[in-house]
Amino acid sequence: MALKEQHLILGIGELLWDLLPETPRLAEPVAGKTSPVGALGGAPANFAVIAGSLGSHAVILSRIGRDELGRRAVECLDPLPADISFLEVDPAHETGRVTVAFEGHEPHYTIHQSAAWDFLELTRKWLQLAERANAICFGSLAQRSLASRQTIQTLVAQTPASCVRVFDVNLRPPFYSGEVIQKSLELATVVKMNDAEAPQVLALLGLPMLPERQMVGVSAPGPLRRIAERLLDAFSSLQMVAVTRGAQGSLLVTRDEWHLRPGIPVKVADTIGAGDAFTAAMTYYMLRGAGLATLNEAGNRWGAWVASQPGAMHPVPDAVRVEIEAAIQG
Repeated sequence: MALKEQHLILGIGELLWDLLPETPRLAEPVAGKTSPVGALGGAPANFAVIAGSLGSHAVILSRIGRDELGRRAVECLDPLPADISFLEVDPAHETGRVTVAFEGHEPHYTIHQSAAWDFLELTRKWLQLAERANAICFGSLAQRSLASRQTIQTLVAQTPASCVRVFDVNLRPPFYSGEVIQKSLELATVVKMNDAEAPQVLALLGLPMLPERQMVGVSAPGPLRRIAERLLDAFSSLQMVAVTRGAQGSLLVTRDEWHLRPGIPVKVADTIGAGDAFTAAMTYYMLRGAGLATLNEAGNRWGAWVASQPGAMHPVPDAVRVEIEAAIQG
């Protein structure tokens, strides 16, 4: 059997500790599990771990503090299948922290400032990576500071024309703006958002909202598809819009077709990182030329598995990987 081609996939942006309600004090973290210090996360890092688990050369481009939480982040990431050799260390700013509270299974975040990932530095090593990247994932949250925004946007612009550029909308009040969304969509070939974010993105861009009669049940597939089509019309570089719908599945829309996939029933531990796993699996299979049905299947399968685990970053057992790959191909 021929070996799968190993694509270079970059995740650039925040790397941080999610401080969970049941973890109030500092203690040794365990890779892939929650601990008294919390759970390691950050959307681009979560994305890279799953992309690496699938077989890509996945690189985390972020910045940590020269502190205890930074050291522990490296310890947690070391056994996971993501390349951390390009992480930057900030001598002046702390490793990122987020306080997480839950309503049901849904997380709500308090994102602390200023964090090391607010000061991403555009280095020659990062530029050299970007110039040969097959895919890059970047979000809106890490662009809350001018320094990181300039680094991210410049790096994404330096990727090859063939690179899959995934803009992962991540609206965390008050850390977003219409300007950031606009510029990011101009750079992206794919945009991924959830069903709650989709109408907000239209509003932030100043695009005419859907007629009021079409706004009823805006999280339903019909209105979401019209929002996706509006974005495709407005941004010529965009090739696909992906909208996740939580337990209800996901919708993928291109200029030529669309595909709706119902959700996969799963016992939810928490939903942290599930959307990032969806994005990683979708990107992995996109680089292999898969159709929309396979992209949707892969995203939902991996998103459901991560939702069944506490926290976002986990070593993937071989048996799990084989089972999910078989379900995707089946």
